[in-house]
Amino acid sequence: MAGVNLKIKKRLLFILCVFTIMTLILVLRIAWIQIYSGKEYQEFAYNQQTKNRTISAKRGTIYDRNMKPLAVSGSVDTVSASPQEISKQKLDIDKISSELANILEMDKETVKKKLTKNSQYEIIKQKIDREIGNKVREWKSKDKISGIYIDEDTKRFYPNRNLAAHVIGFTNIDNDGLDGVERMMEKYLKGVPGKILSETDASGMALSMSDEKFIQPQDGNDVILTIDETIQYFAEKALEKAISDNNVLNGATAIVMDPRNGEILALASKPDFDLNNPRGVPKGKDPETWTGKSKEDVEYLQQTVWRNKAVVDTYEPGSTFKPVTAAAGLEEGAITPDTQVTDATVKVGGWNINCWKPNAHLHETFREGVYNSCNPVFVRLSQKLGVPLFFKYVKAFGFYDKTGIDLPGEARGIMFTNPTEVNMATASFGQRFQITPIQLVQAYGAIANGGDLITPHVVKEVVDETGSVIKKYEPNVVRRVISRQTSDTLKSILYGVVDVGTGKNAKIPGYKIGGKTGTSETIMDPKLLKLNIVGKNKRYIVSFSAIAPTDNPSLCVLVVLDYPDVYNPGGGMLVAPVVGKLIDDILSYKGVEKEYTEQDKKMLLQEVQVPNVKGKTVEEAVKLLKESKLEYKIEGSDTDKKAIVQDQTPKSSALLHERSIVVLYTYKPQEEAMVKVPDVKNKPVYDATQAFKKLGLNIRVNGTGTAVSQSMDAGTKVKKGTVIEVIFRNVVSD
Repeated sequence: MAGVNLKIKKRLLFILCVFTIMTLILVLRIAWIQIYSGKEYQEFAYNQQTKNRTISAKRGTIYDRNMKPLAVSGSVDTVSASPQEISKQKLDIDKISSELANILEMDKETVKKKLTKNSQYEIIKQKIDREIGNKVREWKSKDKISGIYIDEDTKRFYPNRNLAAHVIGFTNIDNDGLDGVERMMEKYLKGVPGKILSETDASGMALSMSDEKFIQPQDGNDVILTIDETIQYFAEKALEKAISDNNVLNGATAIVMDPRNGEILALASKPDFDLNNPRGVPKGKDPETWTGKSKEDVEYLQQTVWRNKAVVDTYEPGSTFKPVTAAAGLEEGAITPDTQVTDATVKVGGWNINCWKPNAHLHETFREGVYNSCNPVFVRLSQKLGVPLFFKYVKAFGFYDKTGIDLPGEARGIMFTNPTEVNMATASFGQRFQITPIQLVQAYGAIANGGDLITPHVVKEVVDETGSVIKKYEPNVVRRVISRQTSDTLKSILYGVVDVGTGKNAKIPGYKIGGKTGTSETIMDPKLLKLNIVGKNKRYIVSFSAIAPTDNPSLCVLVVLDYPDVYNPGGGMLVAPVVGKLIDDILSYKGVEKEYTEQDKKMLLQEVQVPNVKGKTVEEAVKLLKESKLEYKIEGSDTDKKAIVQDQTPKSSALLHERSIVVLYTYKPQEEAMVKVPDVKNKPVYDATQAFKKLGLNIRVNGTGTAVSQSMDAGTKVKKGTVIEVIFRNVVSD
């Protein structure tokens, strides 16, 4: 009996031990869950008992410097569904799918697949117009369908479409910035999304007695750019015309910067794209096969229309780099503007370097050497400085570093790591190394502003919804490169380049413009050849870099044309006139008054004979007019360069002032284009000229001062191209 009791006791003891151990394990497990996994299980239970729908925050607006909107967020709707809730209602899924697909303009099977998924939440279609969203609301209310949701959302909209595309950038469907300022300023623009929470039962159905909880989204901040919408428009139109006139095959770029603070007023890159449809079909691609999403399509977009040539592309600057060499020589006292130099052939490393002019200029002053852009003059100057000192200035001007501009993808220039005498010789006139356009503009900024290298930037400030400034971007001086004296001397030399030298095609009477031409030959990027974007192995890049007004610079302007398909390409011939007109447009827009020298007045009054271009192709006619220093306007096809000119106004042999307009007709006009003569009385010469030009009319200037009379009364209807004489007189007082 005692043995039996002992066995029972042992058995009970064993059971007790097992129970104690199991209880201890259970307690420890509960403690572990409470302490370490409690939050996870709470979230699991919360998610199981609730259903949430995201409400997008309104992305901040991007403005130009004058508070003109460049990127805005409009109100749209997003349609979503709870398949689990729908499945409990015993609805006709086939019918619902068909009706909803019809409203949303979607494939019925796609909608049906989303509505029958085993999930609590499924997006049906995002970013639909509010009008369509209201149709879904009406349909849902009429058929008393629960489990379909229409929530307010936002969609990015760019009112100016292509304008400043590479600066502004774009977003994806979730409003995340993918490029440009949209990407760089994401943390300020994005905002914090809100939520709509609703309680559900075990099956995922919304509880009828529970209220939805709304967590308000926090809208993003606004970003104000340094860009001026009007100046940006001028720059883009200038590029488009230059590309068309010169059959430019690989795009172009233009940068306008205020050298006093590094603010970018305009930055244009061509080809470009519509920001509202960044994956749209590029020119030359088949719309039937283009998706914009395949690996090949995206690579093509990145290499062409999305490519910001101003900061991504590198190129040989050619003679536009010569002012850097000149700055080094002037700063070190190795030369003065009046030092006698020679452009005789110089031999470096077995290579003869000659002046571009067959009959060399021979002996000249250094100032004249810059005017004439003589390569041997700059080689000899670099030799006076020596390799270490010369490249010290190249580095000081920022060519070994990125500029730090607040745009994505900036490339670094390709510079010599251990430069030799030969490297220095070729670099002195801008060859055998590569830089980005923005690097050159930054360097010219230092020449213009008195010697400070300043970081270029496109963002001016960030403000909240009340207009309070959250972040302000002040000018960042990287270093001092040259003295104010050297800066002033160099500006006067560059003014001479435009006044009497190789840049004279950029001259605008009344404005002091300084600048330098550039032409370089380079090998085509293998990627572009592979993608069949261009078809030749070699290409020319022509450019013109300018400062204006030279006595008090407020503009640095660079225009680069990549691969103009013309005979005898050169920056002075092709790009200088583009930059001159662009500066003219900008300074006039900014209200900078013209101050005419006696030479300017003579230039304004100088007349040329209109050539006969009837029967010629548009391409041939334009070439003849440009050689005669005349501008043109095409009535008819302005894209077909092989179209034949059927008529012209004024007729051949007529006398016009330089830069006047000849209207070309590529069709036999039944009725020639007519315009009303403007009233230019009391206007100065420039304003009167511009008033006529805008209408396609020409002016014959008689006298100086302000207009006192005109040969045709204001309001008279005349043909475009008609010449109207205006008499000007200076106002004098006793």
